[in-house]
Amino acid sequence: QVQLVESGGGLVQAGGSLRLSCVASGLTFSRSAMGWFRQVPGKEREFVAAIVFTGSTTFYAESVKGRFTISRDNAKNTVYLQMNSLKPEDMAVYYCAAGRPDYEHSYTYASRITSYNYWGQGTQVAVSS
Repeated sequence: QVQLVESGGGLVQAGGSLRLSCVASGLTFSRSAMGWFRQVPGKEREFVAAIVFTGSTTFYAESVKGRFTISRDNAKNTVYLQMNSLKPEDMAVYYCAAGRPDYEHSYTYASRITSYNYWGQGTQVAVSS
């Protein structure tokens, strides 16, 4: 049984930082691309960042490029999202997801919800202005 468990969310002031973590179990993490998405009530889930299984390639949404960094530690089955210079518009529930076995290394593929077959329960990020 695959489980993805996010943590690290919370309340932070605008301009502050948070680091989200996602621990995976029940899958071969070192062979899985991983992604972060976010969702606010009433809106569709949107892509934030992704990292291929080796960690050699990353993808970012334009809205977070230069402020967020995705990384992974395959020895710990963990993917991270370091979020700096947070803005009120970053407030959302953040989800990590594991990529499908046939994951393609392109932004177009990485940014699609359908490119991922396992999802965590989400962690709330709140940013006060």
